[in-house]
Amino acid sequence: MRTDLIRKTALTAAGLAFTTGAIAGPLTAAYAADARTPASVQAERRPAGERELTMDYQAQPNFYYCGPAATRNALSVQGKNIDVDAMAKQMRTTEAGTDSINDITPVLNKETGRKAYESTEIRSAKADTKQTDELRADIVRTVDDGRAVVANIAGTATDTDGNTHSFEGGHYISVIGYRDGGKTVTIGDSANPNTASYRMSVDNLADWIATRGYTS
Repeated sequence: MRTDLIRKTALTAAGLAFTTGAIAGPLTAAYAADARTPASVQAERRPAGERELTMDYQAQPNFYYCGPAATRNALSVQGKNIDVDAMAKQMRTTEAGTDSINDITPVLNKETGRKAYESTEIRSAKADTKQTDELRADIVRTVDDGRAVVANIAGTATDTDGNTHSFEGGHYISVIGYRDGGKTVTIGDSANPNTASYRMSVDNLADWIATRGYTS
């Protein structure tokens, strides 16, 4: 079941289906005992038109914590390490997931210490050129400001290596970098430590966000 960003009714069930390559069963199988063990995606010196932030990665501890986990990973690029349980409480996350990107934006602003984030909705079933261009500009602006984007996605999308990522029930991810002026973005994904980070075209990401929203 899906609703738009404004109605805020069960926009994500934290990825009721997950896989790299095909749709699979509940996410709980992806969480090994070391799911909370940090790993790092290191920043590098990059040419003009590219930037990638350093993420202190942690996988989500259960199938419905993707909202708090994506927020926690996004905040880690600012050097912050916020407890996911504390954020889940602020976001009113339940086993049905985190209702809306609007529940995540206030937490990001609180922990960032300023009103840097605002929610953007892509209401249509597929992003148009204007919406995609706006997403690209928002990612570049936010990453250049030293912050990560958090996006609410649903369905299946293909990364630049040809791998598919399926979250038919909905999911939250972080966007921590870009290249080619924002035409390709780097995603931090809390669902599985084996696919903690991957790249995707901004066009595919915009369609993945469609019917939902992101905060930047």
